[in-house]
Amino acid sequence: MHATMSSENATDCLGWAARDASGVLSPYKFIRKAVQSDDVSVKITHCGVCYAEVVFPRNKHGDATYPFVPGHEIAGIVQEVGSNVSGFKVGDHVGVGTYVNSCRECDYCNGRLEAYCEKGAVYTYNRPNVDGTITQGGFSTYIVVHQRYCFRIPDAYPLASAAPLLCAGITVYSPMMRHKMNQPGKSLGVIGLGGLGHMAVKFGKALGLNVTVFSTSISKKEESLTLLGADKFVVSSDQEQMTALAKSLDFIIDTVSADHSFDLYLSLLKTAGVLVMVGAPNEVKLKPHSLILGMKSISGSVVGGTKETQEMLDFCAAHKIYPNIEIIPIQYVNEAIERLIKKDVKYRFVVDIENSLK
Repeated sequence: MHATMSSENATDCLGWAARDASGVLSPYKFIRKAVQSDDVSVKITHCGVCYAEVVFPRNKHGDATYPFVPGHEIAGIVQEVGSNVSGFKVGDHVGVGTYVNSCRECDYCNGRLEAYCEKGAVYTYNRPNVDGTITQGGFSTYIVVHQRYCFRIPDAYPLASAAPLLCAGITVYSPMMRHKMNQPGKSLGVIGLGGLGHMAVKFGKALGLNVTVFSTSISKKEESLTLLGADKFVVSSDQEQMTALAKSLDFIIDTVSADHSFDLYLSLLKTAGVLVMVGAPNEVKLKPHSLILGMKSISGSVVGGTKETQEMLDFCAAHKIYPNIEIIPIQYVNEAIERLIKKDVKYRFVVDIENSLK
């Protein structure tokens, strides 16, 4: 038996949506697509709050289609599966991340790097899907998604903790694996200590790296060293500290979206070192010699493909890696987004959908 509920009765979904560029979210009822043969219907229990919930609802990219429901760090429980679904069953704990579709034909999709689909991955919200509907996200009671873009969450892993892994976690895990930042004894610098940065620290320590955190705020020193287990903390504006670290790092993960000096951080890399950008500053300025003289590289990365997303979830469960979260009801989500803008969160808000969205 594949289903516990009829698709005909699963038409009303309750969510919280933005109606205009104010970005303010409020209750909204809408229709989810019926479960098709390859689909999984997920009862959402938790959804993380990403900085995307600041950018997209306020139409910062000029492409918002209102009303739309944000949220792309989704964790929940399978409530129905289509007739062709083989990897999931009713009752499984699962996650859905930042995209819910792709062409499944291009080289990147064939290589399980669907986030880089040549025709463009279909984002979990505010994007046209193949059936012509606009996708709606995880600040809602349930979601229907093709089985390829659904991930198994190990049973013992808390669903609330799993939610941020579907964006914040995989965004740093993917480039760390791609650039071989999994070699014990190597040195990793993490710029910024937010939702992404704190996960990079946790992954780095689990992989046996020596981790240095860079921040503009000295107030983050104690939590970096004691709460997250970093080996060293450096205030980016402290010239003496920065100079002492010259040519000492193998890798840097840059999670900061504010404009900042790239030459300064590139000077900290060893020969052939790599700086990976996962933040999105307005522009990147650097002197060519910062790269040329040390054979250094700057790389960019978004979230990972489906294969490495599942690997990351299994890695977190095996190594008992949990994001630091603050669980909130959906009724608090607008205040949480304002706090996120002020960086007043350690380090990820997670909405308790199951117990507050009714």
